[in-house]
Amino acid sequence: MTTEQARRYVQQWTETGRLLEQQRWHELSSLSPVRALEAADALIEAALGVPLPESRRRSSGLVDQQRIFQRKRE
Repeated sequence: MTTEQARRYVQQWTETGRLLEQQRWHELSSLSPVRALEAADALIEAALGVPLPESRRRSSGLVDQQRIFQRKRE
């Protein structure tokens, strides 16, 4: 890939990202409260359907994370 091709490739993805962001905000702004709650409920239900490993049932990892943060302060 030449430098010019790489530059065009990056420009294309930058423009695509901009257009996707516009589309996302358009869809979110036109979302009704009822539909937003339905979508949130569907996401929560999907997450609840994924079984947690046994290690996650005993600990979320927050205690370990806080221990690491505390060490960095000392």
